[in-house]
Amino acid sequence: MSRRSSRLQAKQQLLPPPLPSQEESTQALQAPEPLQTKKRKTEDIKVEDEKLIKRHQYEIKSCWPPTISGGISPCIIIETPHKEMVATDFSRFKKYRFRNLFINPSPLPDLSWGNSKDVWLNILKKENKYAHCKHFTSLHSNLQPQMRSILLDWLLEVCEVYMLHRETFYLAQDFFDRFMLTQKNINKNMLQLIGITSLFIASKLEEIYAPKLQEFAYVTDGACSEDDIIRMELIVLKALKWELCPVTIISWLNLYLQVDALKDIPKVLLPQYSQEKFIQIAQLLDLCILDVSSLDFQYRTLAAAALCHYASAEVVKKASGLDWDSISECVEWMEPFVRVARKAPVKLKSFKKIAMEDRHNIQTHTNYLDMLDEVNCGATLTAPGQLSPGCIGGIITPPKSTEKK
Repeated sequence: MSRRSSRLQAKQQLLPPPLPSQEESTQALQAPEPLQTKKRKTEDIKVEDEKLIKRHQYEIKSCWPPTISGGISPCIIIETPHKEMVATDFSRFKKYRFRNLFINPSPLPDLSWGNSKDVWLNILKKENKYAHCKHFTSLHSNLQPQMRSILLDWLLEVCEVYMLHRETFYLAQDFFDRFMLTQKNINKNMLQLIGITSLFIASKLEEIYAPKLQEFAYVTDGACSEDDIIRMELIVLKALKWELCPVTIISWLNLYLQVDALKDIPKVLLPQYSQEKFIQIAQLLDLCILDVSSLDFQYRTLAAAALCHYASAEVVKKASGLDWDSISECVEWMEPFVRVARKAPVKLKSFKKIAMEDRHNIQTHTNYLDMLDEVNCGATLTAPGQLSPGCIGGIITPPKSTEKK
């Protein structure tokens, strides 16, 4: 054999086998399959069924973006736990009674439009959510507590002029106090702007026909422009995180008097208490709220203590669910305010275009600063170790625009 023939034989052995022709391929397709291939198909079907069963037992939790280069799987397969319904035996606990020791029982009657317990719990949650504190004055070195009293007294006067509701004023008071807690070193020249802006926000929430923006700027006698109020409005709303639905003191008072005087359950939403009694207690609360020390107490406690001075502890317990230990400190703090308020009992006022059944809800104003001055004088005279009267003068109110020089 020659070298050439041996090289050709070696090349033929290294080359792959030739492809079958078209006729051979058709014959192979028409030929019956061997038994081994059928067995493989049945095994493949079983494997697919097992995969489907496992797929039902697993849930896919997406952790990465759907398209990731590099062949990395974007999913993590987590086996779902099989829940078994196990019946717990509570027979051993039948002789025990469980109750939440930190939540007062609901004083509300059975309501046709809702669950009284759920309504009461929602009110208490809002009371705890909207926190306030008298120590905001320590955050502002240029401010004094008397400045807050002067501002709130002026807002009371504005509310009466525009026949705004009591709820509107107490909303503005809450907005102002909570806003001051979020700020530091506010200049006293900004107080009037913050106060009138708080009243502007409250009127838009509460009043049906709220005064126009121009009217709020007008009552400041040129100290605040319309643009100033608009800019301050956004600042206040952002600082309060748009949380604008507190349960005010006057709302608590309405609730307590309604529960105490309730006789007809279906008409629980309509006032059934005396208007004269309401305005007497409301005047006391107006006077108390001017004092920054009132912020030491929750709104519900202030309203309950005021009701206690015009009713009894049993009535307060029935209407508010608060016992004497919960309100005794506030009742004692409120005593000098009660003595001053009873010297000048308030009378119901009539307002144009205000229905008779709604006139007690309109905010009124009286000489609250003089009354507060008398309260402070009485407190200093009765203070231990006081040898001479500590009251030098009254709280100086800003002069009227006609008296300015």
